[in-house]
Amino acid sequence: MSKNTESKLTTNPTPDQVASMNAANTAPVSTSNSVIPMANPEGPAVIKRDIKAELLALREKDRKPVRGMFKFYECQGGLLEFSFRKYAQDQVERYNLVDGQIYTLPLGVAKHLNQNGWYPVYAHVPGENFAQTVRVEKKVRRFGFQSLEFTDEKELLHENDGAGIMTVQYI
Repeated sequence: MSKNTESKLTTNPTPDQVASMNAANTAPVSTSNSVIPMANPEGPAVIKRDIKAELLALREKDRKPVRGMFKFYECQGGLLEFSFRKYAQDQVERYNLVDGQIYTLPLGVAKHLNQNGWYPVYAHVPGENFAQTVRVEKKVRRFGFQSLEFTDEKELLHENDGAGIMTVQYI
């Protein structure tokens, strides 16, 4: 490109310049106050292939089975029933999990249980001029999935059997 064209591109391009850049397989990149078109040398087909390959790799990783214990903090000994589907290619799968039981689940389901099983508790925070704002004070976990990758299964099952528990009383 000549210097004239470059100086015109660093300001706002004309509609003719934008049309010619779009036709030449370019994508605009936004800066603070102007649009600078940048060419993609490989073309859009390569980008789509890379995204599909990454998505396929993530899907395969999420299908990897992991072994762990389901914890239902909100209802000890309770049953949690839910349906799960993360990717469009997957079928909807139904899960029935009982608190304290050991399961082998796909990694994506285990992540879902650990990341989405909470609700917020809000608090009012005093601000300037007697104005109050609301913010999330804490997250209360409803359920989770504890991995057994680094924990012995026998230790986990017998952690609440009464051994080593001290009762503290106030006089």
